[in-house]
Amino acid sequence: MIELRKETNAQYKLKVGRSKTGLGLYALEPIPKGKKIIEYVGKIMTDESDDDKNSLYIFNINKKVDIDGAPRFNIARYINHSCRPNAESDTYKDHVWIKSKRNIMLGEEITYDYGKEYWNEYIKPKGCRCEKCTEKKLKPLSTKEKRQ
Repeated sequence: MIELRKETNAQYKLKVGRSKTGLGLYALEPIPKGKKIIEYVGKIMTDESDDDKNSLYIFNINKKVDIDGAPRFNIARYINHSCRPNAESDTYKDHVWIKSKRNIMLGEEITYDYGKEYWNEYIKPKGCRCEKCTEKKLKPLSTKEKRQ
């Protein structure tokens, strides 16, 4: 069975814009903690219809069903990974919602943790560029280091 779900069901005003890692999804209004932000949509794939599981936008729902969110109408695909995310995924049947973990401010990039499997295969080899990880790399020099 292949179904193409196009309606993103965005619950808030959002925009795609430039981020540190390419493109990202940004809040155009404040989003309270615990609220549905947007549905992750695309081609629903089952084991039988498993044409292309090589897409970077595959969202695994369960052992039998995945969503290929590669089509550009799925603006949730622009949500970047973060090791300190402000959102999380919530699956119900064959739907995936991105929900806020905390209050999200106007203009803030929406992020969630892509999970261990994606991290190990795609992020770890190149290095994580999320805000938390780049903060570690940009620590200010101590007084002792400055004198040297």
